[in-house]
Amino acid sequence: MADVRMNPSPALPGPLDPAVVRRAAEWMARLWSGEASDQDRAACERWRAQHPDHERAWNRLQSFEDKLHALPREAARHALREPVRTGRRRALQLLGLTAAVGGIAAALRGTEAWQLAASDHSTRTGEIREIALPDGTRVVLGTATAIDLRFDAHERRLVLRAGEILVTTAPDPASAHRPFRVHSRQGSVEALGTRFIVRQEAEASRVAVFEGAVAVRPARAPEAVVRVGAGQGTVFFADRAQAPDAVADSAAAWTRGVLVAEDMRVADFVAELARYRPGVLRCDPEVAELRVTGVFSLRDTDRALENLALALPVSAAYRTRYWVTVRAR
Repeated sequence: MADVRMNPSPALPGPLDPAVVRRAAEWMARLWSGEASDQDRAACERWRAQHPDHERAWNRLQSFEDKLHALPREAARHALREPVRTGRRRALQLLGLTAAVGGIAAALRGTEAWQLAASDHSTRTGEIREIALPDGTRVVLGTATAIDLRFDAHERRLVLRAGEILVTTAPDPASAHRPFRVHSRQGSVEALGTRFIVRQEAEASRVAVFEGAVAVRPARAPEAVVRVGAGQGTVFFADRAQAPDAVADSAAAWTRGVLVAEDMRVADFVAELARYRPGVLRCDPEVAELRVTGVFSLRDTDRALENLALALPVSAAYRTRYWVTVRAR
């Protein structure tokens, strides 16, 4: 797995002013329109040099563009309903992004594409990557995962926007103790010297602990703290957390690029595999309750489907590369 090292720093830059991002998008739209003059390009360069946040905003939008081009064409079309093109249409689409940044198209900000593009660190569908944080903590990002970092003098905060992470915390190098917390949409998970997973789902967050312990605090009931120890996991919502239950070591198998199925429903198997491939992967209700046991590749999901068909009386019907149904053979 790739190792991205970051220079230690007591604090990271704060969020960008939406007005600055809008202005950066306007400059990009003008330059990409095909009608920009040399004077326009020079004026843009001057604007970028006026303030560090101007350059940050420019680079952030450029990163958004790069990530869209990294998506398969069908997946990008599904995310934004229209592929990115050059010239005037590309400029108009960027102006649509400007509106999203300004709050006019708030729905876009909730999409996976926006979360991945606007985050500090992210992975594409099917990608698994490891990074090192400023304090030495190591984080493995699962498929389609997006995180933001908010380290300051009082706290080491990791915001999980989408996806799943495995965190191996390191002792804080700062002289004053700063707790390490992962924030999801439903609450926070504070590390107590530990190795643990947090997964963001649509209506809940999941935690699995392999070393040490964590303290889970639901966002709307922070006093209802639930301690989860090694070998345990829990599911928590904004107003409550379930009692911890046993969790298998195989819950972290995805960090090695494999899915360990232990008497797993085919419907659940297909849903998990679908997270690692672009497009649509469906399960026919007729085979949903069949059970499968085995180790399957997450890096090669077509091979995983082939192996599923060897183990059970099912087949993968490909309408296209990005529309597949698992059904009875």
